[in-house]
Amino acid sequence: MQNNVSVTAGVIILSDDILTIEEVAKYLRVSERTVYDWAQKGEIPAGKIGTVWRFKKDEIEKWVNERLTSSLKTPSVSTAVQVKNILSPDRIVLLNHSTKHDALVALADVLGSAPQIKNRNELSVEILKREELMSTAIGRGIAIPHVRLSSVTDLVMAVGLCKNDIIDFQTIDDVPVRLLFMIAAAYNQHAYYLQTLSFFSTKLKNASLREGLLAAQSPLEAYNLLVARE
Repeated sequence: MQNNVSVTAGVIILSDDILTIEEVAKYLRVSERTVYDWAQKGEIPAGKIGTVWRFKKDEIEKWVNERLTSSLKTPSVSTAVQVKNILSPDRIVLLNHSTKHDALVALADVLGSAPQIKNRNELSVEILKREELMSTAIGRGIAIPHVRLSSVTDLVMAVGLCKNDIIDFQTIDDVPVRLLFMIAAAYNQHAYYLQTLSFFSTKLKNASLREGLLAAQSPLEAYNLLVARE
């Protein structure tokens, strides 16, 4: 039997009402272990069929929306995503790599220079592990590799503008990746982390912005494009 599919936040998921741990992990862009732990602790709506966890799609979507809405209403947390607060021109680089592995390692090295990153090696290792679990390409030539780590003190990002097509990303639209937005967050920043992923997924739908970034001749030029009209 053929299932219908839908695309949410750049992730293809089955449109069935009941989801597996693997499908929830893909939808939320976290590891399967994280989803399992949340289910065990009762932190995410879930139920067991025998010994296997299952999740209702509409309940998961409601849970995500409630967490994002709650974070927006919490005055003690700075939830408005502002590029200038998480990115600086020195963390925007022009990349000449043509493979996913080399591009991710190079950009992780750049991001690792940020003061919020306390373990550069762990960042690189976990970014590659996350990519092995599932491609972070979201279509339109964009990938948003991302991790949450206890060794990160605050959410921070780096941007790679690729002069060559990176053809070994598993993309949903067969468009080679040219724009890399790498995000690292503290482990307790889940809501802000999801909000930031959503922010850039939406912002980069603007074709003129993507074209401008790819045509940028310097990191400062690209930075100014990203912070414009905030």
